[in-house]
Amino acid sequence: MKKKNNKNKLKIKIPDINIDTSIHPKRRQSIYSITSIVVVIDIITKLLVSSKLKEDSTLTIISNFFSLYYVKNTGAAFSLFQNSLIFLIILSVVILLVLDNYIKKEKNMTKLTEVSLGLIMGGIYGNLVDRIINHSVTDFLSFKIFNYNFPVFNIADIFITIGSIILLVSLFIDYRKEKKNER
Repeated sequence: MKKKNNKNKLKIKIPDINIDTSIHPKRRQSIYSITSIVVVIDIITKLLVSSKLKEDSTLTIISNFFSLYYVKNTGAAFSLFQNSLIFLIILSVVILLVLDNYIKKEKNMTKLTEVSLGLIMGGIYGNLVDRIINHSVTDFLSFKIFNYNFPVFNIADIFITIGSIILLVSLFIDYRKEKKNER
């Protein structure tokens, strides 16, 4: 009797396992939660100012230092790019897409970086919503420091600035850790 050929062996194919090594969804969710909170705070403060003050009016809080000065800014920070609505909307959307893509792909993001990105994105979204709805950004925080009238700004601008500073600190800390590990 002939031995049977083992051509009819059971073949098992093991599928490729793709493990997503990007940032954990819960950590990504924390970034978007911070973003959402910032947007809500920004929109509420802008609505309060626009409902309580007339455009180009001032409410002095601390004489010769701080006042609420309601202005419509058709540009960006420090009144750059005045009357460039479409450009500023496109720029904001591009920056948000780049940051979102970074968040989705980054594997080793620190908590500090997460917080900073949430603050930055929240500020950008807040000003973007204002720009789309009102064709300008509502600015209202006015400081006079050593007889210099600092450009008027809003809550979104504060969050963008603080988020940027935190991001720079986070990057510096990461850089120092990498250099220390190379030794």
